[in-house]
Amino acid sequence: MNASVTAGTERAGAATAARTGAGFSLGRALRVTEKDLRLGPRSPIFLWAILLPVVLTFVLTAVFGTLFAAPPRLGIVDAGGSAVTSALRDAEGLVVVEVDDATELRAAVEAHDVDAGLVLGAEFDETLAAGGQPEMEFFVSGSSLTSDRVILGVTTVSVLREQAGQSPPVDVVVTQVGDADVVPVEDRLLPLIVFYAVVIAGMFLPAASLVDEREKRTLDAVLVTPTRMSEVLLGKGVLGVSLAMAMGVITLWLNGALTGRGPGLVVFLLLGAVMVAEIGLVLGCWARDSNTLFSAIKGGGLLIALPAFFFLFPALPQWVARLVPTYYFLGPIYEMANAGTTLGDHLGDLAIGVAVCVLLAPAVVAMGRRTERRAAITL
Repeated sequence: MNASVTAGTERAGAATAARTGAGFSLGRALRVTEKDLRLGPRSPIFLWAILLPVVLTFVLTAVFGTLFAAPPRLGIVDAGGSAVTSALRDAEGLVVVEVDDATELRAAVEAHDVDAGLVLGAEFDETLAAGGQPEMEFFVSGSSLTSDRVILGVTTVSVLREQAGQSPPVDVVVTQVGDADVVPVEDRLLPLIVFYAVVIAGMFLPAASLVDEREKRTLDAVLVTPTRMSEVLLGKGVLGVSLAMAMGVITLWLNGALTGRGPGLVVFLLLGAVMVAEIGLVLGCWARDSNTLFSAIKGGGLLIALPAFFFLFPALPQWVARLVPTYYFLGPIYEMANAGTTLGDHLGDLAIGVAVCVLLAPAVVAMGRRTERRAAITL
C-alpha cells in the first residue's frame, strides 16, 4: 500500500516537474486542437454542431416560406419575337420560360411547372401597333398562389399597355398601415438559430470533450507529458471558437443576413464564440461526468438563450434580455441583420461583451488549475 502511494507520488512529482520545466507552448496547444479536429467527426456532438444550425434553418424557412418562396413563373410561346416577351423577361420578380408551342405550354401549366402561360401570335406587335386587338391566350395554373396570379396578371397588362403606347389608367400608391416596426417572425427567429449554431459548437463541444477525456483518463495521460492544462484548455477553446465562427457565418449566409453587414456581424460572432467557449471550458472542468454536464447545460441553457426568446416576442420588456451576457452578441446581430444598423451603432454592446469575456478568463484559469491538481492527485 505504501509502495503504491509512493509510486503515485513520484509519478505526480515527475509530471509536475516536466510541466514546470517545459513552459507554456502554443505549438502544444495547437496540437491539442489538431487532435480534437481529427477525432471530432467520431463524436456525435461534433456532427450535431455542424448539422443542427443547417437543419434548423431549412426547417424554419420551409415552415415560414422564405427560403423556398420562388418568384412567379411565366411560360411564353412567342411565334413572332414580340417585344412583350423581352419586356417581361426584364421585369423584376418574374421568371420567364420560353416554350416551343401552345400544347407544350398548356401541359406545363397543368403540371404546375409554371404558374401561368402566355401565347403570342406571329404578328402580335404589328397588330398592337396598328391599334388592333391581337389574339392572346393566357393560361393560369390551378395550383399557383393567388399572389403569384395577381403579380403575373398585373405585370402582363402593364407591359401590354406600355407596348401599345398607353399610360396606366391609375397611379397606385402603396401606404403601409399599422405598426411599421414589426419584424417578420422568420427574421425574429434568426438570433435563436445563431445562438444554437454558436453554443453547440463553441460551448457544448469543448465542455463535452473535456469531460469525456477525464472519464476515459486520457486527460491524465496527456498531463503526464510536458503538456500543461492551460495548453489543453487553449487548444480545445481554439477549436470551439473556430467551429462556432464557421457555423455562425454559414447560418447567417443561409438566412441571407450577411449582405452588406458582414464585417460587423463577424465581429460579434467572434465575441459570442469566445464568450460561450469560456463558459464551456469552465463547465467542462467543473462537471464530474457527462450526466452532470448535461444537467447543467439543460438547466443553464434556457438562461443563456433567454435573449433570443425576447427577440421572438417583442411585446416582452426588452430590458430584461440585457441582464443576460449573451445579449451582447445576439442583440447586435439581430439589429444589424433586421434593422440595418452598423458596428459603430453597437460599440457600447461590444465593450460590455468584451468585459464579460475578460471577467470569464480568470474563472477558466482557476478551473484549469483545479483540474490539474485533481489529475496530479489521481496520478
